[in-house]
Amino acid sequence: MSNLNALPLVEVPCCPPLTERPLTAEEAERTAAMFKALGDPVRLRLFSLVASHAGGEACVCDISDVGVSQPTVSHHLKKLKEAGLLTSERRGTWVYYRVEPSVIAAMGQMLRIAG
Repeated sequence: MSNLNALPLVEVPCCPPLTERPLTAEEAERTAAMFKALGDPVRLRLFSLVASHAGGEACVCDISDVGVSQPTVSHHLKKLKEAGLLTSERRGTWVYYRVEPSVIAAMGQMLRIAG
């Protein structure tokens, strides 16, 4: 399942550590989209559930119990995909989500102290 409107996945390195130099306009836009998507508690929880799931991917059936309705879960997963934080693949009737390791690495790289 692909989303043509999704931002490209972040490649390592995304951005320099915030303490190293100011971000370019492009870096700031890409980074803001990631953090905006994670700024919602349900989205952050879904991202965490996928990232920490055994095997590095999670079926939507395994992560939909986050206290909101299934359509709301789908909406939040779509926003995470649009921000380039998740990828998905349909297998039969289920959709499986994955956090690319490069996304986690890029976020960690950006938040580390330069030195």
